[in-house]
Amino acid sequence: MAWFLVEIRYVQEKYAEVRPAHRAFLADLAEKGVVALGGPLADGTGGITLYQAEDEEALQKIIDQDPYFLEGAVAERSVRGFEPKIGAWLPAQ
Repeated sequence: MAWFLVEIRYVQEKYAEVRPAHRAFLADLAEKGVVALGGPLADGTGGITLYQAEDEEALQKIIDQDPYFLEGAVAERSVRGFEPKIGAWLPAQ
């Protein structure tokens, strides 16, 4: 499994009404172990989510189902691979 950091920038006029569905979507993925953590940026312009997926193609299929994306509330989205090495949340190696 690989880790990915996904950052989105909101379409300001749309994201608030879609937020409950977006959060339910992420909560479901968190229960399944796909989302490690996620949340809005402090300035309210977007959010960041840390995902775990088989590969970037599998991740793309997942994030394309996000209600924010489906409802046009995402102005911009970036996906970057991430290789965590240190942290309390990492399994012992």
